[in-house]
Amino acid sequence: MAPTQKEPMYIKHIIAASAALLAVQASHAADRMFDTVYGEFASGSKIRMARAGATADWNKQWFQSNGTSLSGYWDASVGAWRGTQARNIPGAHQNIVDIGFTPVFRFQSDSKKGFYAEAGIGLHLLSKTYNNNDDRLSTAFQFGDHIGVGYVFNNNWEVALKMQHYSNGGIKKPNSGVDYGVVKVAYRF
Repeated sequence: MAPTQKEPMYIKHIIAASAALLAVQASHAADRMFDTVYGEFASGSKIRMARAGATADWNKQWFQSNGTSLSGYWDASVGAWRGTQARNIPGAHQNIVDIGFTPVFRFQSDSKKGFYAEAGIGLHLLSKTYNNNDDRLSTAFQFGDHIGVGYVFNNNWEVALKMQHYSNGGIKKPNSGVDYGVVKVAYRF
């Protein structure tokens, strides 16, 4: 079945990437490459994103005090962007695939349960340059930074809210940046 306007090809890519991440995790059950898998859904100005990823804890604790500490993890992801005003034409679509790798610092309880706050700055490679809704990114290489808060439940499910910003850091103009509000759902093995 060919993709339609309501069923774009990138959705199939996200599903395939998620299945691949779970298959890799299952095949390395004893020797885990990563600890957590997640899905994210995001929205910005005339742009939406779906992303799947996996994380690997650093298994370090800094500044331990009163049952809390600073820790972190590596985050590898693949995402799909869908702009709805490509080249500033209402209704014109732009689909972009995003591959990212981000080191993330997280302030949390030592048990890794309950509330946390985190921040990260990573590298992202887009399948093409972004030109949507008067915003342009003139390079496929982007820095992606985020701040977020979340909660890890006792059954290892996690929910979070994040603010994500993409920019090439002034490498080449135009570089208006792209901002997203993100909802994350994750499961820790």
